[in-house]
Amino acid sequence: MRALRLAALVGATLLAAPLATTPARAAGEVELPHVNWSFSGLFGTFDLASAQRGFQVYNSVCSSCHSLKQAYYRNLTGIGLNEEQVKAIAASKQIPTINDEGQPAERPGLPSDHFRSPFPNELAARAANNGALPPDLSVIIKAREDGANYVHGVLTGYADPPPGFQLMSGMNYNNVFPGHQIAMAQPLRDETVEYADGTPNTLDQEARDVVTFLAYIAEPEMVERKRTGVKVILFLLLLTGLTYSVKRKLWSDVH
Repeated sequence: MRALRLAALVGATLLAAPLATTPARAAGEVELPHVNWSFSGLFGTFDLASAQRGFQVYNSVCSSCHSLKQAYYRNLTGIGLNEEQVKAIAASKQIPTINDEGQPAERPGLPSDHFRSPFPNELAARAANNGALPPDLSVIIKAREDGANYVHGVLTGYADPPPGFQLMSGMNYNNVFPGHQIAMAQPLRDETVEYADGTPNTLDQEARDVVTFLAYIAEPEMVERKRTGVKVILFLLLLTGLTYSVKRKLWSDVH
């Protein structure tokens, strides 16, 4: 019975791992627009085509300010890119290193490297963004309550401020961001990127795609975890049925 309880705990953990921590509430009282994400739910999985387009959006737009410090280039194989594509993407980046003379240098990236950060440190990042610090996006989807809808809402929520709204200097109005004032200028618009697969490059589509990519980066093992969790639960159901049948058989002559 102890082993059975342990297996049940493992199965529940595998299925509900994202619920183990409480993300920060960033959207306040703002009602987030809801999107039906492919990766939501017990049997959710990543739309690989969307994730690949999302990487294109991140690489072309977001990576100029936002880092992915916890992600490796090799993680891109999980969105359907082959090893040669990943090697080419990594090699196109210059990674800071130390040469044989002990001096700072750069070298072409490798699949085993972390994603290159756009700034060498926090001070440089703030200096380039009028004092604002662009957040790392490695786990942004997990770090915000209803993170996928929150990030999508922020990316698509830019608008002109309503009459009478006092917008501070250097800030931009956003329907979803807390306080409705955000330092980041609108990063995405219709036709910001050109999709190779012919997908319409609307603002909403670009936002959906980059959110799918960031959801994968935040939890690249999600699909395997869910599959393992389902297998464990099915095994437990079968084991429960067998245990009950054996019990009835053994005690059938006891009244």
